[in-house]
Amino acid sequence: MGGVARTRRPLVRPAAAALCCAAVLAGCGPTGDLGDRPDREAVQRLLDGRAAALLHRDEPAYLAGAVPARRAAERQVFRNLADVPLAAWSYRVVSVDGGDRPAARVELDYRVKGYDSAPVAAQESVRLGQDGDGQWRVAAEGADGDQLWEQGPVRVVRGTHSLVLGTTGTASLKTYAADADRAVPAVLRAWGTRGWGGRIVVEVPASLRNMGELLGAPADAYRDIAAVTTGEAGGPASDAPGGRVIVNPEAFGELSAFGRRVVLTHEATHVATRSATAPGTPLWLSEGFADWVAYRGTGRSAPAVAPELARDVAAGHVPRALPSDAAFGTRAAGLAQAYEGAWLACRFIAEEWGDARLVALYRAGADTRRVLGIGTDELTARWRAYVERELG
Repeated sequence: MGGVARTRRPLVRPAAAALCCAAVLAGCGPTGDLGDRPDREAVQRLLDGRAAALLHRDEPAYLAGAVPARRAAERQVFRNLADVPLAAWSYRVVSVDGGDRPAARVELDYRVKGYDSAPVAAQESVRLGQDGDGQWRVAAEGADGDQLWEQGPVRVVRGTHSLVLGTTGTASLKTYAADADRAVPAVLRAWGTRGWGGRIVVEVPASLRNMGELLGAPADAYRDIAAVTTGEAGGPASDAPGGRVIVNPEAFGELSAFGRRVVLTHEATHVATRSATAPGTPLWLSEGFADWVAYRGTGRSAPAVAPELARDVAAGHVPRALPSDAAFGTRAAGLAQAYEGAWLACRFIAEEWGDARLVALYRAGADTRRVLGIGTDELTARWRAYVERELG
């Protein structure tokens, strides 16, 4: 994309139980005697007390539910969260295993004040231990990935359209907020406010390695990817969990001002459209639409935005079909061509039928027959001719 590092949104469908970017801080609240085996209702009461202590910034009460050996780590996390504007934080015990190593499966729901209209959810395993007094407390916790506040003190910068949370310096976080504040209005012009609040939360870890830890994935998978958007797709707009834009500071830092704007506009589009993204929405439409919004009105030519695909076309290799979902994997061969072809598909639809019809196609789950009056085969044939014409 003309020197712009690619972005990728992990495909998270409504059936997914946990979100890549969800906050996780599992533990027990004030101590309680659960007997020889943990009891689900008693564990729930302990977690309720722990959640209340966190929201009321009561450190002693929060730490009371941890075994002594765990308290130093829990104290650090508690303090790392001090500046995060939490509107809600609650636990739900899913199950309790009373075996030799008692543990509970817990779902955490939390909301950031002013940014999340519905809770962000995460699942975690909490191991329980008893002190000498026979009371159960949290002894360890584990999840699919780290959370930002487990990596260090979280600094907070508020923009007009953004909230930036990061473990880096405040000065650098302000630049992310400024970039986000330029990106969000472009999304509002293209998509409107339906399904989102017109604001995004950006998480900035200190390094690529930390980004991988947040996502619970190998860092190398994201080395050339400037940012990802996480969140649960589908469902009524009012119930769509808040999306998070997670930045790779190393790749993002290599971008030009224009590249940064494209990346954050692309990711903000994913946040905006997540409530309209159905299980059957093809990635060529969701990724292509995000790039279409990002490049809309910039005056960039097709060869400038799609240089890899342009080289293929010049060599006589016009794509035979719209990009498959598999083509958007971070390690897929021809990843750049997949994004470029998807962008050209959305650009073609907008030029041929109008911007409003492209938005309608997205909201209709890519039902081309109903929205455009043609089937997928005909759309593909016309898109192939368009690609050849624009890039040939």
